[in-house]
Amino acid sequence: MTTELTDTLIQSLQTIDTPTVCNALELLIPARRGYGFTTSQLVCTRPELPPMIGYARTATIRAAHPSDLSGKEARALSDAYYAYIDQGPKPSIAVIQDLDGNNGYGCLWGEVNSNIHKGFGCEGVITDGGVRDVPDIAPGFQMLAASVLPSHAYVHVVDYARPVDVAGMRVMDGDIIHADQHGAVVIPADVIAEVKGAAEQLARREAVIISAAQAPGFDIEKLRKAQGDAAEIH
Repeated sequence: MTTELTDTLIQSLQTIDTPTVCNALELLIPARRGYGFTTSQLVCTRPELPPMIGYARTATIRAAHPSDLSGKEARALSDAYYAYIDQGPKPSIAVIQDLDGNNGYGCLWGEVNSNIHKGFGCEGVITDGGVRDVPDIAPGFQMLAASVLPSHAYVHVVDYARPVDVAGMRVMDGDIIHADQHGAVVIPADVIAEVKGAAEQLARREAVIISAAQAPGFDIEKLRKAQGDAAEIH
């Protein structure tokens, strides 16, 4: 199902963090409680940026050894990858699985590639590999990565537009991603318009419990009452 990420929808989703989106999905799709989000810690290079929301562009990379392709074939694959990033609905988020493992060996992501991808309408990258050039990354470009490394080594794209698994999150080309300093989550297209409302409902429930907990004389009986009152909020 294709859902258009309008400016209004993006701005609405940027007012809530990724843990809150996960909470909302637990309410909307209880069966999704155990998957669809990153389960390994990632380094967020710019935690001050708002959450990023976009359509996934997926790829796999390697850096520990040179590509088996000839120079001409390697250039053709690189060109095809960039064409893929440039095409399709925007904004996008690059979701890159590093096949070397162990948090990466070399970096695809630095000053040059962040600017190229940002120019193509890509808001950031989520990768279980490495990133570098952190102070010089394109303005507004977010990076969530397994590590910060100094070299690109033999980095090259292996494949693109295929399903990937990054930090425990399974992603397909075109999935809608919400990500911030906590990690990332895939938002199913058929409920994305309901996420903000569900988040607001949960916030009203939580406010009852938090208010009770912060009041003088809080005890177990008042907690039980607050929990009961919260459960009645819809």
